[in-house]
Amino acid sequence: MRFRLLILAALVALVPGCALVGGGSPELDTFGLTAPDPETRRSTRRQILLPEPSAVKALDGQNIVVMTSPTMVTYLEGAQWSDRLPLLVQSKLLQSFEMAGIAGVGTPGEGLAIDYQLITDIRAFEIRASGPESAYVEISVRLLNDRNGQVIRQAAFDAEVAVVGSGSDAYANTLNLAFEDVAKRIVSWALGLI
Repeated sequence: MRFRLLILAALVALVPGCALVGGGSPELDTFGLTAPDPETRRSTRRQILLPEPSAVKALDGQNIVVMTSPTMVTYLEGAQWSDRLPLLVQSKLLQSFEMAGIAGVGTPGEGLAIDYQLITDIRAFEIRASGPESAYVEISVRLLNDRNGQVIRQAAFDAEVAVVGSGSDAYANTLNLAFEDVAKRIVSWALGLI
């Protein structure tokens, strides 16, 4: 009797493991963003802080947003970003500034003697599927003088790129193209002001 109970207990313990082996949730296609090589290059001793961008909750995660109407938010099934979207945008903007020749660019906590802060807000980062499919990215930026707290200038940059192809790869690649366009213009704009 004891032997049967031990076997039954062992089988019950194995059942949850079986779900993970063959019946667990499928792996998601995971995508990143690329840092665009900026068109403007400038060497300066000025130091820039890039805090994490703000974003509404729908954009503040790993889900890839698909707008099926102007007000209906859905997510691309079976796909995700490689990290939270604001962290990806922050990382790639930082890399673009570095490629532009700005050595003193960093994120909070790195101990830089900051001259400027580039405050960013991700307003849109989505596939628009209610008409001809396109990727749309909009990022608002404010350049702040860190010495006196004054906003030097504010602007919003956006790009819309038609989706070519279908599936997760096509959507992620098109969003990346729209982001690269926006990021290049943000870097050029900021370098022109410092």
